[in-house]
Amino acid sequence: MMCEFCDGQTITKQVKKQHWLSGNLYIVENVEAEVCLDCGERYFHAKTLDRIDALLKSEHAIKARLSVEVVSL
Repeated sequence: MMCEFCDGQTITKQVKKQHWLSGNLYIVENVEAEVCLDCGERYFHAKTLDRIDALLKSEHAIKARLSVEVVSL
């Protein structure tokens, strides 16, 4: 597919995705995305996002927990 921002070509890759659900931030690994070779923009199929939501709403294994700082500019 072509990137909507720079008209570059995309390729399918496995990426990490930051995903908010019910006020909680998750980092999900091994998510399939179309990634622009020129600007790096990432596109996720709706079915993939639905699968992430379903996974996080159900019992799931936790690989690690991270501490994240929230700051204001």
